[in-house]
Amino acid sequence: MMEGVAMLRQLIGQLQEVLELYGSPPPHTVPSNYFIQLQAQPQPASQQRPLRWCLFNLEGSSLEDSCCNIIMTAGKSKNLKMLEPGKPPPTKKARKERNQGKATVTTNLTENMEQHIWKEFPEDLFEAVIARLPIATFFRFRSVCRKWNSLLTSQSFSQQCAEVNQQKQTWFYTITHENINTGAMYDPSLKKWHHPTVPALPTKLIVLPVASAGGLICFLDIGHRSFYVCNPLTRSFRELPARSVKVWSRVAVGMTLNGKSSISGYKILWVGCEGEYEVYDSKNNSWTRPGSMPSNIKLPLALNFRSQAVSVDGTLYFMRSDPDGLLSYDTENGIWKQFAIPGPPHLSDLTLAECGGRIMLVGLLTKNAATCVCIWELQKMTLLWKEVDRMPNIWCLEFYGKHVRMTCLGNKGLLMLSLRSKQMNRLVTYDLSSREWLRVPGCVLPRGRKRQWIACGTAFHPCLTALA
Repeated sequence: MMEGVAMLRQLIGQLQEVLELYGSPPPHTVPSNYFIQLQAQPQPASQQRPLRWCLFNLEGSSLEDSCCNIIMTAGKSKNLKMLEPGKPPPTKKARKERNQGKATVTTNLTENMEQHIWKEFPEDLFEAVIARLPIATFFRFRSVCRKWNSLLTSQSFSQQCAEVNQQKQTWFYTITHENINTGAMYDPSLKKWHHPTVPALPTKLIVLPVASAGGLICFLDIGHRSFYVCNPLTRSFRELPARSVKVWSRVAVGMTLNGKSSISGYKILWVGCEGEYEVYDSKNNSWTRPGSMPSNIKLPLALNFRSQAVSVDGTLYFMRSDPDGLLSYDTENGIWKQFAIPGPPHLSDLTLAECGGRIMLVGLLTKNAATCVCIWELQKMTLLWKEVDRMPNIWCLEFYGKHVRMTCLGNKGLLMLSLRSKQMNRLVTYDLSSREWLRVPGCVLPRGRKRQWIACGTAFHPCLTALA
């Protein structure tokens, strides 16, 4: 009998914990003979526990019978199970049988979801989800069915992608020294290199990426004669018509969108040192010369061809010297302006950049034998450059005493900088918003081991539906 009382006390404690977790004490309408109230043993005040209530029907059954109808496994209150009188305890199923049961339930649920939910899933919501997938994942999903593969030509899907692209994730399209006619794309989010092929690009000419906008990249052959526009993700390609003005000297190129996305078309501007220029509009598929260079702009233009142009709200900015400053062209109104802005001292390899409408400047600061990469921002009120960040000192120690040259391979929010000398070759990225410096893994061909040297490149915002 004492063993039964001890067992009952243990049971009451476990049931009390269950009641505390999942319910409250039984209502007062239940007869009083359904309860057992145990008086707690005299204990110190710090160890006293409240009275515990347990529900039992003591009429028509003995204490031993009631206790035998409860199974407690391993002393855990969460495993406590109530059995009907006279029913044997359940046997434990093998793990394989339990997994088969779960698989059957999952299969049935999946079939029900396919029939009742996925069949009526809204098309616009489906496209909104697909548009937010990572680029690499989307291309794997294209092979699932024809419907998914045809999304690239859907107008509604293009609008969804345009909304997502406002977040402006940045990729880089580069050209390597070893494979001058083959591009290499870098995805910073996955820290992975891709090696696309654009069959329509001429193989007998060397074409280089010179500008980008809305997921499209503008290429110019090394002879500065022919322009090409391509979406490297979908291989959408266009060769632009011949220019009306023949210029054999080097030209600076800028590219901007007509609206918020490539759906509205794009414009490409080229300008030469003697002030000649033309504008290409994809809507008309033709080159035009809206006017002439204003007389207040000094000719010839000492353009910085190492720096790519930047686009801010439809206005293209080019870097020039003599005098130091910027040259701008408003593509909507066709107005040229120049800004005399003295450059920071001791800087070399200067490059323009843009982030959220702000015009930035990147360059190498060299004093004595020390070299460091510096970031500057143009102050709109004073039209002066203000230093805002520098490369970490521990990284700059690697450049000490070396003749380092820098090339900016992308200038749209996220920078990719190529730093090289006779003894080293480094690729780093810099986020103008978060001010984060990261090293870029070496570019290696899929079946190769040799690291590729990056020659030039440009940043672009990947867009699945941008059409050249």
